[in-house]
Amino acid sequence: MKRALQLGLSLAITGVSFWWTFRDVRWDQMVESLRTAHYGWIVPYLGILTGIHVCRVLRWGHLMSGIEKVSFKSLNEASGIGFMMLIVLPFRLGEFARPFLIAQRSGIRRSAAMTSVVLERIVDGITIAVLLRTLMFFVPESPGLERVRWGANVMFLVFFGGLVFLLLARWQHDRTVRLIRATFGRVSTDLGEKVAHVVDGFVGALRQLPDGKNFALFFFFTGLYWALNGWGMSILSRAFDVGGEPLTLTFFQGYVVLAVLVVGLMIPAAPGSAGTFQAFVKLGLGLFLPVAVVTAGGVAYANVLWVVQVLQQIVFGVALMLLSRQSFGDIAGKLGKDDEEGKALKGAPS
Repeated sequence: MKRALQLGLSLAITGVSFWWTFRDVRWDQMVESLRTAHYGWIVPYLGILTGIHVCRVLRWGHLMSGIEKVSFKSLNEASGIGFMMLIVLPFRLGEFARPFLIAQRSGIRRSAAMTSVVLERIVDGITIAVLLRTLMFFVPESPGLERVRWGANVMFLVFFGGLVFLLLARWQHDRTVRLIRATFGRVSTDLGEKVAHVVDGFVGALRQLPDGKNFALFFFFTGLYWALNGWGMSILSRAFDVGGEPLTLTFFQGYVVLAVLVVGLMIPAAPGSAGTFQAFVKLGLGLFLPVAVVTAGGVAYANVLWVVQVLQQIVFGVALMLLSRQSFGDIAGKLGKDDEEGKALKGAPS
């Protein structure tokens, strides 16, 4: 029943997102923009996406270095396959793929690896929320600007709240676990024990944070990762035009559209964030470009951007899966196993 409700909600969100994206599209001009696009720009964009992938792999390795220094090969396989599964599996089950895969290739426990993934999410969430809120000071007033500000505030509160909770739990470990057990135990003793076990595992893993050098490298590659993302958004926009006018995003505009998109990707939707991806790219473009441009070349750009990103991650994942001689079905099946550690992972925030 729970899965059915999740599926229904995600499909409903996807449907509404697609409706909003295409409701005012100028179909003839969008098709013309797709037909006349300069697809050669996809080549440098794929190079940027490869750089983004390398940054994600390296920063994860530096974050987990306090537990174990894992080889690039193992990190690359776990990351590439894991990101691919995050795209194609429903209910965000792919979030558990990276911890599962790195546990196969190292001495790192799945719960500790999952903690590193959650910390990545928190750092990324705070980074984008602060970036977006800062960039908003330099964006001209427009109808969608207030919604974007609201989304940035919500995103900051969610992820900053998560960080504060983890820091407090790290400081007062035993008290936090007792409080969680007592609070959720009012609903169900089993629920209280399960949530307390999850928190205990997460906070325990925080004791193995990397040293100062590796922490600095983690933040360096995080900054480079987001810098490449925004640059790539502006690069690919040069492939499209409307009525002979190029749809060229400046670097500043590329970063704004990226930040708006990341806010939208927090919303649960179909695998690959189909629908919400296009809708929030369109919303970001609407902060700068005329409606006539957004509803033609802008929507064409949003769809090609989504296709290229999804295909790149799937190709990387499939190639690494074949090289490591693993099967998709075997990995996906083991992600759902209810062993003790698996239960903790399922209860973890994503």
